[in-house]
Amino acid sequence: MQATIDPAHLSAYIASRICHDLVSSVSSITNALDFMNEPQESEMRAQAEKLLHDGADSAASKLKFLRYAFGSVGLSKGAADIHDAKTITERFVESHNYKPAVVWDIETEHLSFSHARLIMNMVMMAVDCLPRGGTITVKVRNQPEGLGVSVTATGERFKLRDDTADAAAGKEPQDGWSARTVQPLFTRIIAEGLGGQLSVEKRDAEIAVLATGLSAEG
Repeated sequence: MQATIDPAHLSAYIASRICHDLVSSVSSITNALDFMNEPQESEMRAQAEKLLHDGADSAASKLKFLRYAFGSVGLSKGAADIHDAKTITERFVESHNYKPAVVWDIETEHLSFSHARLIMNMVMMAVDCLPRGGTITVKVRNQPEGLGVSVTATGERFKLRDDTADAAAGKEPQDGWSARTVQPLFTRIIAEGLGGQLSVEKRDAEIAVLATGLSAEG
């Protein structure tokens, strides 16, 4: 099933998703600044400064990642810097409360910016399946039918929501599109743009997000 959605709704929901991902970090910065304006003991001021630093670091990490995953960076031509893409992704994942670990297993020397963008969005899907943290494993393989990407999520209380599965399959969820469910749909659109397909599987011990048949050039 080819994914379709009204472009105006797609852009609006993606904008909402970006705002949702940034709001906690920005709120931490605002709260820290407000707290520092009040008279306080040195220990409390040190805590406020740490809150400010952590919030700013989290916001910067998320902005770099979201600019790549949703913005024009992911549309750049040529080969992506795999090390840079890994670092940006890891810092984004670490910005979440339960900080899932990311394991990389990439067996290709070339990834386009579009491939990296797809992987980042697949990782976002995996993070959303791990409310209590866990491990995200990213595998990239050159296969006879094209490049294949597998992102698996394992951890305590891992869960694949029905509306996420529907969105990843290109179907509008029962309750309609939202800022959360449009992201799996967007991931599918990227995979289709690379000539491949996206699927999500719930297995006994993990959730697997799979992109298959991708063109070698993005």
